[in-house]
Amino acid sequence: MRRHLGTISLILTAASLVVVAAALPVMNVDRSVGAASPSPGQEPGWRLASPVSYQNLTIFPVFSSREADTSGFETLDEALANGDAIVSEQGGYLRRTRDGQIPLGFSVGPQVNQLVLVNRGKRPLLLLAGEVVSGGKQDRIIGKDRIVPIGGAPLPLDVFCVEHGRWTGASDQFSAANLMVHPSVREEAAVAQDQKQVWAAVRGEADTVGLAAGTPAAAAPPAISREAVGGAISSAGTQSYQQIYKYSPVGTSVESATEELSRRFDRVTSGLKGERVIGVVAAFGDEVAWSDVFASSELFSAYWPKLLRSYVVEAMTRPGVRETASLDDARDFMRPIGGHIEQESEPGVYEWRKQSVGQLSEIQLTALAPKPLTLHTLRVLHGDDYDRGVIVR
Repeated sequence: MRRHLGTISLILTAASLVVVAAALPVMNVDRSVGAASPSPGQEPGWRLASPVSYQNLTIFPVFSSREADTSGFETLDEALANGDAIVSEQGGYLRRTRDGQIPLGFSVGPQVNQLVLVNRGKRPLLLLAGEVVSGGKQDRIIGKDRIVPIGGAPLPLDVFCVEHGRWTGASDQFSAANLMVHPSVREEAAVAQDQKQVWAAVRGEADTVGLAAGTPAAAAPPAISREAVGGAISSAGTQSYQQIYKYSPVGTSVESATEELSRRFDRVTSGLKGERVIGVVAAFGDEVAWSDVFASSELFSAYWPKLLRSYVVEAMTRPGVRETASLDDARDFMRPIGGHIEQESEPGVYEWRKQSVGQLSEIQLTALAPKPLTLHTLRVLHGDDYDRGVIVR
């Protein structure tokens, strides 16, 4: 067990007492079987299953014996593809008031960190931090998990730029990219909420602490260097994140690893009786560092292809180690946490809740209508030793 994981385990144990005392359970896991008891808005009955590994990436499926009905929600990719949603630059889709004034919160011209979204469909839209929308003056990523209700006015949408060098485009409109940025970038959007850090993560810039020591002798060099990822993104005179999948050898390597992991994952999760896959926990080497869990297998299936690709990109830019995370490590990672809580909500629509302790953060997005239901839970170990180029054992 790595030293800092033991430290986190002690922190989580103490934090769990705080959670119980405050009567605010987030994800109450029974470590012996991996089962979870319900938290407000979340269905109970999930467990962690045996892992699927390839190279330095290990995926732990999350199985559930209960299935929430999430058919009343639409994903952003789906809505953009079928025309139920329109995303445009500021000024590209504005409705003026009767007296000719721009509604409060809007500007006339394009803005780097704000777009306009219109939900023209018949279902609320589910948006996750790190989803890529392509087009406009430059590609953007969604800045925060949220739900967009139906029939509302054009919505000012907070986003982050992933192209530091381009500000041109023939159209102000955006389309579905069917991409999720890899965890190092997604973390800066979802947790840090900082544009400069998003740009730095896109370029593959690591924390400077510990870099002088280089990659430890016990670890193999990354399959794809951070510099190669940055070069792929900045190819053709732009820094479009999508270029990472079109650039050789990065794109070929990513797709090859994704296909192999997908085959292995399908073998492990096929033929389930009375259970469905609703999420995953991801480990890079022996470091359990990420999880995405959804309210239903339907939502998980919609996001899984681009989530898996994002995990592969992350894994291939980290040092290769022989050790792999165990099921007990994954269970420790998913234990309940206490710590600092931040909450935001749109009455009658959704609640966003972030809880952090030490290096661990958890973000829950709960729909409030037609009844409370936690649609997505993200958990991330941030600022970890891999980001600093150091492995502590």
